[in-house]
Amino acid sequence: MLKYGYARVSCVDQNLDRQRSSLKEEGCEMIWEEKMSGATTNRPVLHDLLDKVSKGDIIVVQSLDRISRSTVDLLQLVDELKDQSVSLRSIKDSWFDMTDENPFSGFLLTVMSGLSEYERKMIRMRQQEGIKQAKFKGKFKGRVKKYTEKHPGMNHAIELYEKGDRTVKEICAITKVGRSSFYRGLKKREEQQYVSGKKEKMTW
Repeated sequence: MLKYGYARVSCVDQNLDRQRSSLKEEGCEMIWEEKMSGATTNRPVLHDLLDKVSKGDIIVVQSLDRISRSTVDLLQLVDELKDQSVSLRSIKDSWFDMTDENPFSGFLLTVMSGLSEYERKMIRMRQQEGIKQAKFKGKFKGRVKKYTEKHPGMNHAIELYEKGDRTVKEICAITKVGRSSFYRGLKKREEQQYVSGKKEKMTW
């Protein structure tokens, strides 16, 4: 069993010293450090760490917002780690400790799971409303093709991810898309949606 630390800041000029010190005090043998915005799924250091860990290992973070960008993201990460028999623990969020059979932790995760499902439903509802408005304005061009010649399973993988009911590990196994390729494709989709959103605002 190994204890890994994961530290992240959003900007290259921010300092990791505080997180590094806390993780060392917790006895982390190795600390993986990343300078990347938490708003994106493209966190290569974290993805490398998830590929590195094995059964019985523990990942420690100073706080949950260092390793997850949303409730949905955290729950998907928890499911993925459970599949690998890997534990996650937060120093600041002391209630969250997968290494301990704490009923309170389990209860809060159940509540968070319900809230994340509500969040997903609200997102789908807003997407449907957006499509209706786009159709009314004559700007809706239909769904994106499910497969592409270059990455036949990429769009399918992203669709499964957006549904939110499967882990990244399961999605990659189903679609035969590698984890790194999947995250690159997801980042590209996010960038395209961001640019498209800016153009839409400029048109209005």
